[in-house]
Amino acid sequence: MVAAGTKGIGLACATELAKEGCRVSICARDEAKFAVAAEHIRSEAPDADLHFQVCDVTSRNDLQAWVDEVNQSWGGVDILVTNTGGPPAGHWTEMNDDHWQSGFESTVLNVTRMVEMVAPTMKAQGWGRIIHITSVVAKEPSALLPISSTLRSGLMSLTLLQSKELAPYGVTVNGVLPGHTMTDRQVHLAEVVSARDEISVEEALTQRGQTLPVGRLGQADEIGAAVAFLASKRASFISGINLLVDGGQVNCPS
Repeated sequence: MVAAGTKGIGLACATELAKEGCRVSICARDEAKFAVAAEHIRSEAPDADLHFQVCDVTSRNDLQAWVDEVNQSWGGVDILVTNTGGPPAGHWTEMNDDHWQSGFESTVLNVTRMVEMVAPTMKAQGWGRIIHITSVVAKEPSALLPISSTLRSGLMSLTLLQSKELAPYGVTVNGVLPGHTMTDRQVHLAEVVSARDEISVEEALTQRGQTLPVGRLGQADEIGAAVAFLASKRASFISGINLLVDGGQVNCPS
């Protein structure tokens, strides 16, 4: 199961898992995007067994319906990738109560609900992989992303708590913290910077990439590759980590 898997990092995760032979169920709010996502995945994994579900991850009922459908169709969930869009950008003084509440529901509450729903089956079968897609801002807060920085740092603690509780059942729980990756979200942030600094969006993207030790923005499939590894049998002794996939951004001497 890959949440919000029709574009960006979610789609890259779904594609990499399909290439490894997984049956992949993807949820998204917009049914119109499913055909494009399926075409992309099958261009990389022609024999992919795919399932799509219309689902708003902030809705408990929608999430439960998605999990129930996968359980009924495929007999249970082996791998869960939690993934959502980020909260709004802007200085913390610009954020109101609604921004914070919606950010919590879309970034934290949906994650706790999804794990709650899939954990019983994983525990019963004695095997499972749960991977939370969060962000580099969990470790290096961004003034442009105050809500995301606050909530995703909390997700690191949640990841560790879940990993310790589920480890005795053969279930691993890890987080993946993408750095600046070329997605629609990155373009949106570049647009914010473009308006603020009076430069083009292309210049903003180039400047962002040049701030990284590798000298470029990441690609979504590079995040997907890390997720696919953590979801594999080979990663059975890795749990409770929050893996930076950030081009060396964090903890790198300037």
